[in-house]
Amino acid sequence: MPKLYRKRTLLLKKESSYGTNPTPTGSANAVRVRDLTVEPVVSDEVSRDVVRGYLGNSETLLANTRVTATFQCELVGSGTAGTAPKFGPALEACGMDLTTVSNTSDTYAPLSASFPSVTIYYNTDGVRHQITGARGSFSLNCEVGQIPTISFSFTGIYNAPTDTAVPACTYSNQAGPLIFTNGNTSAFSIYGYGAALQSWSFDMNNEIVYRELVGGTKEVMITDRAPSGTASVEMVALSAHNFFTDATGSSTGTNTWLHGTTAGNKVTVSCPKSDLSTPTYSDSDGIVMLDLPFMATPNAGNDEISIAFT
Repeated sequence: MPKLYRKRTLLLKKESSYGTNPTPTGSANAVRVRDLTVEPVVSDEVSRDVVRGYLGNSETLLANTRVTATFQCELVGSGTAGTAPKFGPALEACGMDLTTVSNTSDTYAPLSASFPSVTIYYNTDGVRHQITGARGSFSLNCEVGQIPTISFSFTGIYNAPTDTAVPACTYSNQAGPLIFTNGNTSAFSIYGYGAALQSWSFDMNNEIVYRELVGGTKEVMITDRAPSGTASVEMVALSAHNFFTDATGSSTGTNTWLHGTTAGNKVTVSCPKSDLSTPTYSDSDGIVMLDLPFMATPNAGNDEISIAFT
């Protein structure tokens, strides 16, 4: 009987110990996503390349078999201040540490060791893939007139799929989205200047390595990161603010904004020590725009970016 592509679900739960399945459930761990893509088998193909007295292919063997998954979530809070959004464990598995202030906030900031991991259940109309030991990276994409999103890319350990019914999912702790626009989004500041912002993007750029050594264990590792992004703002007179001086100088500056208007569905993103690269011009509705590439640099360490849900 054919399987329907629209009947897909994704469950995600933080692991207590690496690679150990914590058994996600549809009632507690369903995440509302879009642009979901899973490569159920990713391997390095090794050809035997044997010498024979006739033409044709040699057999291939699969090595370092793993699974990859990518998906987007709307950048929203849980709906309740002090309660993490349902996709929070995905952020943690991208090398982010969670600090919770009861009834107030959930703030994510980078780690450099002891990275959490998650198990992902992907079900496509009754065929379930269990992806254990998953770690990855994320990016933020925000543009005026659009729903801001957070995109995840994961690599995990392969487990044989099974025939398992699509779970009954309860979607919670993901509030309704707000368009990225004046009023919904506020408090933007870059290098201390409140510019008119059109778009803001960021990529954590985690370096993800899958290792499977003889005598070792299968593991997906985060070995480095190089967070960077781009802010597109309206060009202003140099007397108002000179971004070229910022870019050619050695100083770093603020880079922050707030999205949302209601407690429980506010998100503050901050890269407090952004280092501008080479500004370029672009056109938007006949208006001169300045595209400002930046690198998010650490101060004391593990503080290049913070994402606070309040």
